[in-house]
Amino acid sequence: MKYRLLETVVLDRDLTRKSLRRNDVGTVVEIYKPDGLEVEFVTMGGRTKALVTLKVKDVRPVADSDLMAVRSDDRST
Repeated sequence: MKYRLLETVVLDRDLTRKSLRRNDVGTVVEIYKPDGLEVEFVTMGGRTKALVTLKVKDVRPVADSDLMAVRSDDRST
């Protein structure tokens, strides 16, 4: 799967060290060949929660059936 800069993606696995959970929503901010992505996850207030380098297999595109949800940050950063 090819992604574009600033595309919204959905995390497909938990990243406990970053306090991110499967299905958290992020934005692609950099693309690394052959299969790397830099993804930024932000709070609803606009604060960066995490900036993470991931493999393409770690995310999926947003689907029309996805529903937005809100959860509290697990830790203060």
